[in-house]
Amino acid sequence: MDAAVSPLFAVLLGPAFDALPAPVRALHVAQGLRRYTGTVDVDRGPGLLSRLVAFATHLPPAGSGPLCVEIEATPQQERWTRFIGGRAMPSRLWRDGEVLCERLGLATFGFRLEVEDGALAWRVARVRVFGMPLPARWFTGVGARESAEDGRYRFDVWASLPVAGRLVHYRGWLDVRDE
Repeated sequence: MDAAVSPLFAVLLGPAFDALPAPVRALHVAQGLRRYTGTVDVDRGPGLLSRLVAFATHLPPAGSGPLCVEIEATPQQERWTRFIGGRAMPSRLWRDGEVLCERLGLATFGFRLEVEDGALAWRVARVRVFGMPLPARWFTGVGARESAEDGRYRFDVWASLPVAGRLVHYRGWLDVRDE
């Protein structure tokens, strides 16, 4: 697979990419600008520290409702903008060696991607805030899972920190057509 012309997630996962369900593969192979719609349920942590961290990283507000995700993808990077509850949650993703990096507000996460039980699992490998590295062990409560159910792309994203507690947990689906 030529990394210069292959989609970002396919390069990172290699042959394991083909084991993902069709809606997950379709979302991650699409290049150019795409827009997907669906629904999302968002739970937020109650504490002040939780709210401050969520604000600094542009996490979505609590609630349930419609979701729109715009993804602008090239083989080298992707820009995701999630529109939830009237707010935009932008991030940029790129590859650094075998790690998927995601810049989300003031934080940059490095994730190891694995295919498990027909789903894509994201696990934190490293974190930087204001460019300063933080211990990855602080972020064992941060992760994501992408799967498919009833022909739809499904996502489940959670973030909690040892002192702050739950920051956010959002899950839902997107209508992703294999184009």
